[in-house]
Amino acid sequence: MKTLQIRRPDDWHLHLRDGAVLEGVIGDTSRHFARAIIMPNLVPPVVTTADAAAYRTRIMAALPKGHRFEPLMTLYLTEHTNPDDVEEGKKSGLITAVKLYPAGATTNSHGGVRDFEKAMPVLERMAKIGLPLCVHGEVTTPEVDIFDREAVFIETVLDPLRKRLPELKVTMEHVTTSDGIDYIKSSKANLAGTITTHHLIINRNDILVGGIRPHYYCLPVAKRESHRLALRAAATSGDHRFFLGTDSAPHVDPLKECACGCAGIYTSVNTMSCLAHVFEQDNALDKLEAFASLNGPAWYGLQPNAEMITLEKQDAQVEFPAKRDTGAGAVTVFDPGFQIFWNVVD
Repeated sequence: MKTLQIRRPDDWHLHLRDGAVLEGVIGDTSRHFARAIIMPNLVPPVVTTADAAAYRTRIMAALPKGHRFEPLMTLYLTEHTNPDDVEEGKKSGLITAVKLYPAGATTNSHGGVRDFEKAMPVLERMAKIGLPLCVHGEVTTPEVDIFDREAVFIETVLDPLRKRLPELKVTMEHVTTSDGIDYIKSSKANLAGTITTHHLIINRNDILVGGIRPHYYCLPVAKRESHRLALRAAATSGDHRFFLGTDSAPHVDPLKECACGCAGIYTSVNTMSCLAHVFEQDNALDKLEAFASLNGPAWYGLQPNAEMITLEKQDAQVEFPAKRDTGAGAVTVFDPGFQIFWNVVD
């Protein structure tokens, strides 16, 4: 196959940041993606519907001329989040989901949830009104090894929460383990998972072998090869419970290349080309549209995009920029470590 036409994709987990970085990176998403779930972990975070409305205004103002893109806004869950504000946000059509960050789990998550009992009034209201909870699924207790944090979160936090509120719709974001894949597969309702571009491609050796590679460091951290293969099998299966959430997370290079570098990989530039390569390797190009364009809208109760995009396999290697320049500094673009011949041409 040399040409593949699919519905225009969506990104169900995206960091756009703010200010000069937002202005520098948003075009990479809006060039290919029609919609995206926008993460709320700014400084300060997006905790109220008014915050989300203001952030959406800034996003739309930064959109390149001629680009059509719809940001789907989320709220940052805290122990003091007002259930009435959350419900009003959903009723207004502005708020698509609420994001749970266990405190200390990732970038700008220090204001997240420590005591889940204090967040229960909001979660109960969300279950009642049908508003999805997007979960960063890791525990943060220091005695748990970083490579085990997803599995322990499922056992100690997520499964008890879902048993307590079975009607709550939960998106496990950036699943990184076979444990997460198996848990989603075992569920009969109200649970789905996003998978990132980079977790389909790299494992923990890519971060550590031959020297530390800070631009492959993300949270949740990439795991061993057996987990990567489980993610690929799920993504390329066509199973409606798995769909694309890139977790594309730009940081300017000085914040990555330092003694305590930030977690995040910037993949918006070349995600669709990387995915076409992966799905072709796994003889599953016919499943790419489901993963990137169909399963996510179905989960969030939206229609697939009417527009189409065309991917073309070219004879020569496709060259992507190594850096994306922003007004705040350069952001390194994800390097998959192999040549790419698929390109979005329309």
